[in-house]
Amino acid sequence: MKNRYIDFENTFEKFPKVDVKDYEQGIINTNETIAKHIRDNHNDARIIVVECYPGVDYETLNKTFFKYFEADRVCVDDYALDPQAINEKIAHHLTDDRVFGIMSHFEIEDFYADSGIRRLREEIGTKKGRVIVYGFGAGKLIDGDLTLYLDLARFTIKKRYRAKTLSNWRMSDYDLDPLRKEKRGFFIEWRTADRIKKNLFDRMDYYLDANDESDLKMVTKTDFFKALDQTVNQPFSMVPYFDPGVWGGQWMKEVCDLDREKENYAWSFNGVMEENSMHYRYGADHLESPAINLVFFRPTELLGAPVHGRFGTEFPIRFDFLDTMEGGNLSLQVHPLTEYIQDKFGMAYTQDESYYILDSKNGGVYLGLKDGIDREAMITDLKDAEAGKKTFDAGRYINHYSVKPHDHVSIPAGTIHCSATNTMVLEISATPYIFTFKMWDWGRLGSDGVPRPIHLEHGLANIQWDRTTSFVEKELINPLKTIREEPGVKEESTGLHERQFIETRRHTFNKKTHHETDGSVNMMMLVEGQEALVESPQRRFESFTVHYAESFIVPDHVKSFTITPSGPSRNKTVKTIKAYVRH
Repeated sequence: MKNRYIDFENTFEKFPKVDVKDYEQGIINTNETIAKHIRDNHNDARIIVVECYPGVDYETLNKTFFKYFEADRVCVDDYALDPQAINEKIAHHLTDDRVFGIMSHFEIEDFYADSGIRRLREEIGTKKGRVIVYGFGAGKLIDGDLTLYLDLARFTIKKRYRAKTLSNWRMSDYDLDPLRKEKRGFFIEWRTADRIKKNLFDRMDYYLDANDESDLKMVTKTDFFKALDQTVNQPFSMVPYFDPGVWGGQWMKEVCDLDREKENYAWSFNGVMEENSMHYRYGADHLESPAINLVFFRPTELLGAPVHGRFGTEFPIRFDFLDTMEGGNLSLQVHPLTEYIQDKFGMAYTQDESYYILDSKNGGVYLGLKDGIDREAMITDLKDAEAGKKTFDAGRYINHYSVKPHDHVSIPAGTIHCSATNTMVLEISATPYIFTFKMWDWGRLGSDGVPRPIHLEHGLANIQWDRTTSFVEKELINPLKTIREEPGVKEESTGLHERQFIETRRHTFNKKTHHETDGSVNMMMLVEGQEALVESPQRRFESFTVHYAESFIVPDHVKSFTITPSGPSRNKTVKTIKAYVRH
C-alpha cells in the first residue's frame, strides 16, 4: 500500500521495553510455577496477603491461580460496606454528572465499618492452616506473613469496562455507561488504590503483572525496584495505546503501523504517565507495569527536585496525538481556569495546553473569539444548539486559522478552541486531561450511539471573552523566539503562553546536539526525520534510538545528554520538540 503521509518506511515502536540489567531472579512465569515458587520458598507463611488493584478479575484468580494452593481463601471485599452504603458515602464526590466528579481523599478503611474489619480478622483467625486473604485493600487491612501485589494497566481496566466484563468495586454495574464507570474509577477507586500502593510497596514481597490473571507474571520486590532504579537513569518510552473516535482520522494507521481494517484512530496516549504502561524486559520475557509507579516511588530522580517540590507525585506534562486526517472536527471546547478546577473538582492545577502541528492537508484550528462578536447572541445560539433547536454556526463567532506542519498554537485554559478536520496534532499539555468542557459537538452522536456530554454551563463559566482575534494572533499562534543558532543547530522557544508552566523548545539540527535537563524531567518527540540517537556524554546509559513520532522521556537524574541524527537520517536535518517545567 502506497504511503500518503510519510515518504519512508516508518519503524514506530508500539511496544518499547526497558532491558533490566543485573536482576537476581527475573520473571517467574505461569500461575502454577508462581504458586510452586511460593510454596517452596515460603512454606512457613500461614497468611498470604494478595493486594488487588481494583479491576483485577477475582473469578479468574480463583480458577487459575489460587487453585494451586492448599489454602482457605478469604476475600476482604465481602466484609466491606454494602453497595448502597458505599454509594451514599461517595455521592458528593461522584456527582450526577456523566463525566466529572470531585477528587476524593478516601482511605480503604472508610469503606468498612469497624465491625466489618473485626469480623474479617476474626474469620482469618478461625482458619487452622494456610489462608489466602485477597482483594482491594487486603494489604492495608491485614498483616500477613507474605504479601503479593497484583497490578494492572489503566487501559486494561478501561477495556474491561467497555466490554462489560468489569463492574466498579462492590457494584454489579456491568452494563453501566463506560464513561460513568471510568469516572468512578478516576475520582474514587484509583485514588484510594494509589494511596494503598504508596503505603504497601515497601512492604510487599512480590510484584505481579495481572493484566492477564490466567497467566500472571511475578518478580521479587528487589527485581521490581531494580527496573525502576534503572529507568530513572536513562531515556525511555512508555507503551502507547490508540483509540478510535467519532472524529478520528487515518494518519496514525500509516505512521504508527496500526490495523488498517479499523475505521479510524482518534487518540493516542503516547506520553501520559497516569495512563500508559512500561514494559520491563528481564532476559527473554517482559512484565507490564503502570508507568505512574515511577512517579510514586522515584519522584525526585524522575521529575527533578524543583518539579517534585511543586507537583508532588504527579507527572505534570502530557503528550498525546489528535488525528483528524480525513476525519472530523474535535468538539468545540474550553478548559477550566485554575481557580475553577480547584473549587469545583478538587484538582491542584488545570489543563493548559498547546497544539504542535505534525501534519496538515488544508487543515486548521478553531481558536479564540472573533473581534466584536455579540456575546449574548453566541450564548443563545449555543443553548439553542444544545437543545437541538438549531446548528451552532461556529464560523460566525470563532476564529478559524489554517495551519501547516511545525506550527505551534498555545491554548491557555479559558480559550475556546478545537482542532479542525485534516490536521494531525501533537497535543502538549498539563496533565489534568479529563477536564474538557464541550460546548458544541457539531450535532453528531458518540460511538455508542448517544450524544457525547455537553457541559455548556461549565464552559460558559470559564470562557475568557477578551481572548479575541487580536489577542490570539499576537500571543497564541507561533510565538517563536530563537534561543541560539550555530552551524548545523538551531534552538527555538515555540511557546508557551506566560500563563502556562510548560516551556517548549524546538531543535533543528544535522549534527550532535547537547541538552541539559536543568532540574526538570524532559519529555520529547522526534517531529521530523526518521531516526535519532540519544547518548550520554559520560556513558551513564546505553544509547537510545528514537524514531519519527515517538515520545520519549529523559529523567532529570540523567542531567546531560546528546541527540544525533542516525540511521537513515545520518547527516540529514531533523527536528525534536522538548517540553519541561519552567522554574
